[in-house]
Amino acid sequence: MADLSFENIIYKKEGPVAVLTINREPQLNAVNAQTSSEMYRAWEDFRDDSNVRVCILTGTGAKSFSTGMDLVATSRGENQFEGGRPVPFGGFTKRMPIYKPIIAAINGYCLAGGMELALTCDIRICTPEARFGLPEVRWAIMPGAGGTQRLPRAIPQALANYMILTADQIDAETAFRAGLVSHIVPLPELMDKAHQIANTICERGPLAVRTAKEAIQRGLDMPMDHGLAYEDVLLARLMATEDAKEGPRAFAEKRKPDFKGR
Repeated sequence: MADLSFENIIYKKEGPVAVLTINREPQLNAVNAQTSSEMYRAWEDFRDDSNVRVCILTGTGAKSFSTGMDLVATSRGENQFEGGRPVPFGGFTKRMPIYKPIIAAINGYCLAGGMELALTCDIRICTPEARFGLPEVRWAIMPGAGGTQRLPRAIPQALANYMILTADQIDAETAFRAGLVSHIVPLPELMDKAHQIANTICERGPLAVRTAKEAIQRGLDMPMDHGLAYEDVLLARLMATEDAKEGPRAFAEKRKPDFKGR
């Protein structure tokens, strides 16, 4: 599949790694309805392109990853709430299961729907200047793109409750200590670090990576015994693949594995 052309995002594929950049720097990469629609098309392409294995999500500029829903557009009636929008916020916060890894490279403000986008990603890294928050209740709305569900699953509930109910922000160090992000790196190194992580994932068994992500995501919605049973189902399916035979064989022969994705 070739690169797609958009107005509000930049979507490029570099070998097995795709990069999706929200490109509305004057609006601090806020997301309006058109941006959500464009992101939906990009996420569909990423999900369905068998040649692409990891996606990096980031924002244009040095100040903001995304400040969430474009409230200026909303005040003009240009955005619609769930049910009125053609697609979920940001294209994939709801009803878009993707079992390929997604890395959020957070280059500044990560607020409201922007934080909900980051929470939908599997790995999050940020700059020291990054700020995180769900400020919706300040404006008499609530986090409606997964924030009330994903944040308490990502960090201690006491901190999640505090952030959601007070609308206060936390800094990068607090986010790191809480486990919201895995790395803090200077802005000039942010995308290099994201690509380094992406390239590491691309060296692993592609079916194993996707299956492991599916087990994590779906298992979080199940009681432990159901999750363990579902893990057994996925493991049996994975162990019947050619890649699952190639991995141990390569280990025994002390060579790099040649995974085929089947």
